[in-house]
Amino acid sequence: MLLNSNHAVRYRLESAGRVVSAAAALLIVCAAVCAPRAWADDPNATVATVGDHKISEKDLDAKVQPQIVQMRAMLEKRVDQLIADKSFDLRRETLESMTDDYLIDQAAQRDKLSVPDYLKKEYSGKNSVTDAEAKAFYDKNKGQGTAPYDKIKPQLLQMMNRQALLDRLRKDQPVKILLEPKRVVVDSSGHPAQGPKDAPVTIVEFTDFQCPFCKATQATLKQLHDKYGDKIRLVHMDYPLPFHSHAMDAAKAARCANEQGKFWQYHDALFADQSKLAPADLKATAKTLGMNSGKFETCFDSTKYDSQIKADQAAGEKVGVDGTPAFFIDGRPLTGAQPIPKFEDLINDELATGGNTKQASAR
Repeated sequence: MLLNSNHAVRYRLESAGRVVSAAAALLIVCAAVCAPRAWADDPNATVATVGDHKISEKDLDAKVQPQIVQMRAMLEKRVDQLIADKSFDLRRETLESMTDDYLIDQAAQRDKLSVPDYLKKEYSGKNSVTDAEAKAFYDKNKGQGTAPYDKIKPQLLQMMNRQALLDRLRKDQPVKILLEPKRVVVDSSGHPAQGPKDAPVTIVEFTDFQCPFCKATQATLKQLHDKYGDKIRLVHMDYPLPFHSHAMDAAKAARCANEQGKFWQYHDALFADQSKLAPADLKATAKTLGMNSGKFETCFDSTKYDSQIKADQAAGEKVGVDGTPAFFIDGRPLTGAQPIPKFEDLINDELATGGNTKQASAR
């Protein structure tokens, strides 16, 4: 909300600081676990015994080293992903700030004033925001935890005056932000989907029916559907994680349910109770939903969908997926069980800047 924009600069700096801090922390951990082993004075020093068998420190490190290499690759990938996820937002915010500063600088030059004097004139002139307008705006937009009006009144007035000034200046000199976000092409054609094919925004989700974070995101997706309706289309793609013992079975079962036109009912039932994902439970759920049990079981007991599920996993890996849930909003990546404002920011941006005319995800 605009009310919170009086903290925008501070938020951007803190956000950038968190990115740098998180990346630095990961790099420090990576450096700690990936540094070459500094051998003890005696690399053959015994660190464990099993009967007469001795295990040396050198034996231990030789066993651990492959895991350290794997950890290093994982941490480096996380750092790269973190920077990639945040860099566009930082670049766009900086670009918008540059355009705003240019507009004000040019207006000050036309009035033959310094920027501070120009702002002082505009903020106190006939177009300035009144105390009553600022208080009304505060009362309408305040939320839990918002500071009392008297404490933020100066910042709020300055923010509102600046925004009003920029709105006036943009009428004479329209601003176009041409910076494009990172997009990837996700071949999601032929997959279960909710929403019209010509929806302005398409959300492709790579998910795992046994993943607790994927379950947590279902409420968010429902809220988005309720808010945006036919403006968004949700496409399901499978990404069963290898350490989830029933994820592959659940993905197969959902595809068998799709054969009988009940994918989304089955999808919702699986996420509603993740304790019932064993083969017998998956078959029982199909029966409960009124499916043809014989047809479902024949489908489930076969391997007909194994290759398609693996193809989804390969498609996800190709665009950088290494965990679930992973979303692509018009091809723009959003990783993890993010709060709803994160989705809304991307969806609103896509709707404002062209929606499906910039769609990078196959339909």
